[in-house]
Amino acid sequence: MKRVRCPKCDNYITFDETAYAEGQSLVFQCPECGKQFGIRIGVSKLRLTQKEENASNGEPELPESSLGAIVVIENVFHFKQVLPLKMGDNTIGRYQKGNPITTPIETVDPSVDLLHCIVNVSRDKKGRLRYTLRDANSNTGTFVDNTELQPREQRIITDGSLFTIGATSILLKI
Repeated sequence: MKRVRCPKCDNYITFDETAYAEGQSLVFQCPECGKQFGIRIGVSKLRLTQKEENASNGEPELPESSLGAIVVIENVFHFKQVLPLKMGDNTIGRYQKGNPITTPIETVDPSVDLLHCIVNVSRDKKGRLRYTLRDANSNTGTFVDNTELQPREQRIITDGSLFTIGATSILLKI
């Protein structure tokens, strides 16, 4: 199942994308506010269609030029999400309309702050990518390997590192 968000009221509408062909245009009417809007079915660079995702081994595919992504593991608060990273600071937190963070997680988890943590992507002296995680003074803390990051502490994370913000678990995928 795929979800689209109403551009007017942020209400979610769920539909089965496997019933439509790539490139096909769909028109939705939001049941909450009545707004009509259209989308075009296509394949995301980071997320496979449901058919391909179920057939694969479950590992998200990333573009070759990618700097990596964080994979939000599905739980009762949200769907699985693959969010691309960019060079520099990637501010991570709960999605809210108007929130200026760069990597919003769509969740109803109340223990995830609007600005919870920061993943910095940089290059070391040898030109290799380096990923650094730090807490952004959140209320519930940021945990790496079940150890809470202290204020102003930075932790280097690598491919497959698991970190937790609130009740949300996130994997770094390079």
